[in-house]
Amino acid sequence: MAHAQHHPWDQVLLDIADYVIDYRIDSELAYATARNCLIDTLGCGLEALEYPACTKLLGPIVPGTVVPNGARVPGTPYQLDPVQAAFNIGAMIRWLDFNDTWLAAEWGHPSDNLGGILAVADWLSRNAVAAGKPPLTMRDVLTGMIKAHEIQGCIALENSFNKVGLDHVVLVKVASTAVVAQMLGLTREEILNALSLAWVDGQSLRTYRHAPNAGSRKSWAAGDATSRGVRLALMARTGEMGYPSVLTAKTWGFYDVLFKGQPFRFQRPYGSYVMENVLFKISFPAEFHAQTAVECAMQLHERLEAAGRGADEIAKITIRTHEACIRIIDKQGPLNNPADRDHCIQYMVAVPVLFGRLTAADYEDEIAADPRIDALRAKIVCVEDPAFTADYHDPDKRSIANALTVEFKDGSKLDEIVVEYPIGHKRRRGDGIPLLEAKFRVNLARRYAARQQAQILAASLEQGRLEAMPVHEYVDLYASA
Repeated sequence: MAHAQHHPWDQVLLDIADYVIDYRIDSELAYATARNCLIDTLGCGLEALEYPACTKLLGPIVPGTVVPNGARVPGTPYQLDPVQAAFNIGAMIRWLDFNDTWLAAEWGHPSDNLGGILAVADWLSRNAVAAGKPPLTMRDVLTGMIKAHEIQGCIALENSFNKVGLDHVVLVKVASTAVVAQMLGLTREEILNALSLAWVDGQSLRTYRHAPNAGSRKSWAAGDATSRGVRLALMARTGEMGYPSVLTAKTWGFYDVLFKGQPFRFQRPYGSYVMENVLFKISFPAEFHAQTAVECAMQLHERLEAAGRGADEIAKITIRTHEACIRIIDKQGPLNNPADRDHCIQYMVAVPVLFGRLTAADYEDEIAADPRIDALRAKIVCVEDPAFTADYHDPDKRSIANALTVEFKDGSKLDEIVVEYPIGHKRRRGDGIPLLEAKFRVNLARRYAARQQAQILAASLEQGRLEAMPVHEYVDLYASA
């Protein structure tokens, strides 16, 4: 049985399926950005392996499970089935909130989809070679990344899942399902079936991202979503039926049950826009709406040092910002754990003002216990600038502006510091990419000896060489005992 009844398929599903099957990406900028995204995303995963809270979740579900020709998990000894490998890779790359970002009506991190894409591509390649057939190449992985970015990002442009209390990882699941289904060679009908299964699932609540429940699930939720995409694509491959009006069905469809009866709206057709415009977190592991505020805070630290003034002289810091920042990360009161702290703009500004740095370790309990942080945090207030909010939503600007003004107890002030576009923005690629490569080198050095680092860099930094490489050979470069 192909599907539940002979209803026409929802147009949203048809558009996604036709895009993954038929759309040819010819943008060199998209492929170059995807390569940078690949190395940055894998590097973030390697850094996360330093955190036991992450590594305790990795490996096979049943210890000792061996999967012949399974997918390898970079930086670990694990070789797993593609569903569990997708979870492992996805959890690693999202753990520290340091991989790429997309900001629109909905926020998210499109490189979260690399968990499913890389796991499936690696698994397919190892099995192909074992059967004497040609493997997939890394260009196939980059193509999958561009398309997953586009699906997640284009739906996010006009549709706010957070406003109905749902987490953005629903879009990771949908995008991973679509791209992985195509990689697996599913027919158009089977891809549609898989997509309908993704929308029919119960969707994650955002409660683990907000007080009073902010917690570490936000670090593995995307790994869960991308692995679920792989699972559903594999089910559809068996011929499992789909549900054509999963979105639009009266009373029982996604729109009526979970989206206040509103259909999705679209700003643009699927192409390669999202990858070309994606935001990289280059300098700071901070929720993206705070990235420019942290850049301002670093400048403020230098100004205070140059003037010989201490943070104890500050009476007030005002952050002029955009509406999304206030909605997500403007937090007062106690912060209970690292997940709480890296979603508090006051914390993310206080640390660099005090210490001239913001690293993943700065969210841990040991640093947070410093009483100077909370004392300064209590003096930081956010105010919305409607012009900043407008530029944030302008598709030609996509700014993420923040501005800091300091008032001292003696009544004096420093001139306002403004940063409109963070270092990871498309408008600052010239500044950003050398720093992104430096971040990758630092993350490789955490796990590998010099010779292995050099091999990975040689394969990763040259576009043509990377694209031609068989997927399993590239993943093998990241092997770890």
